[in-house]
Amino acid sequence: MRKKNLLAAAVVLMVNLPAMAQRLDPQVDISVPPEVFSTQGQRAAPCSQCCIYQDQNYSEGAVVKADGGVLLQCQRDEKTLSTNPLVWRRVKP
Repeated sequence: MRKKNLLAAAVVLMVNLPAMAQRLDPQVDISVPPEVFSTQGQRAAPCSQCCIYQDQNYSEGAVVKADGGVLLQCQRDEKTLSTNPLVWRRVKP
């Protein structure tokens, strides 16, 4: 008797699995205009935690070679309380 109940439950589960999977993974189409994915002539959005050099964003720890061969590193500014506490500091040779 118990085997029959287990077998019946297994059959019901196998029949219902595809329907359950469809409910968990609905197909949704969203129309997005192509302007969202292009930056034609637009500047990049300012970042909140970065250093900027020649219109490029750099994260903390980045090193760039500036004019005259001076090396600059993007570091935290522990003296400043703000949303953008990164500054360029000269790397000593």
